[in-house]
Amino acid sequence: MIKVAIIGAGISGLYLANIFKHNVDFKVSIFEKNQKINLKDGYGIQLSNNSIKLLNHIGFDQLNESRKFFPKNLDFYSIDNPKLICDLNISKFNSAKDKYTTIQRSTLIEFLINKISKEDIFYEHDISNITIKENQIELFFSNKFSEKFDYLIIADGIFSKSTSLISNSKNTLKFNNSIAIRGTIKINKIENIDLKNISLFLGANFHYVIYPTSETDDLNFIGILRKKLNKGRLQEYHQFSTLDFAKEIIAEVPPTFNQIVHKLDNIKCFPVFVTDEIFYPKNKNIFTVGDAFFAFPPSFAQGASQSIESSHELFENILKNKTEGYFPKRIEKTKMVNRRSKFNQFAFHLSNPLFVFARNLIMKRLVKNEKFLENYLGKIYDN
Repeated sequence: MIKVAIIGAGISGLYLANIFKHNVDFKVSIFEKNQKINLKDGYGIQLSNNSIKLLNHIGFDQLNESRKFFPKNLDFYSIDNPKLICDLNISKFNSAKDKYTTIQRSTLIEFLINKISKEDIFYEHDISNITIKENQIELFFSNKFSEKFDYLIIADGIFSKSTSLISNSKNTLKFNNSIAIRGTIKINKIENIDLKNISLFLGANFHYVIYPTSETDDLNFIGILRKKLNKGRLQEYHQFSTLDFAKEIIAEVPPTFNQIVHKLDNIKCFPVFVTDEIFYPKNKNIFTVGDAFFAFPPSFAQGASQSIESSHELFENILKNKTEGYFPKRIEKTKMVNRRSKFNQFAFHLSNPLFVFARNLIMKRLVKNEKFLENYLGKIYDN
């Protein structure tokens, strides 16, 4: 029997385990360094129709719809002016079953865990070494456990320890000069804002997004503040979970944000790291997926969607025994999404009033231009 090891029980790793289980008789083992997976964080994610189409292969369409939300529009606002700039009909890319969906990340993780055998997930297994002999990959863990596999799939996130073990190059991550602010809001009404849609607020060096994750959950909040941190501060990881760091970041956001900030619960602030260059293993039986493959700037709502899409592509290539085709295709799609994410973040954070006026005018026209939308978004949402 072919044995597959997956390092990391995040979205990409769990999706891979599911798609293997539902289609082939491989022995798949997931190794997770933590004692358990947090299913109580309450934060939301957006899943565009390209990822929903793939999730439906493993029964996501059977998950109770009360635990999901299907926004119709992405509404653009200015932080300084609550008047709607324009709206983008994101549901135009939907099919009858594959709908743009917002959901709590923990709900998706719970769904993925429940679809596979609990015996396939090994908790408290922190990878310590990887050796390769004649296409047999042996994994060693800090708890003294070791085992040999035919395939190794690295899915342990942006700070992938597994990648560093097989690579002699330096870490390809770089700080994006941005701080992410996450939280939830217990609120039923904001004047002039339709809370049934995804609401994106643009401002100089700061933008934030509010959206529902179900009919009953609190609203999800994610904000991106442009801010530089020196190398010394970036190495002090413990500070990012402190209330003092959160207060420091909140104090730097625009004053007009204060009407929202005091209503936020579960606030977390952390620096944003992105992939500087794409690394992929030279061994034909070792692969990276999700954030371990590439971490996008958080401005295009494609992080989770691309994790699922890349995992599905890898599965299909392994199934067809054409694994050499995985990385070239994935790199091409990744570069396209990354270029557009960077451009979006630049456009969102304009400060010059003349440039802002021109941006808003252009946006009003482009969001209604079918040809532009098909080229700019359609290619991303296409699997």
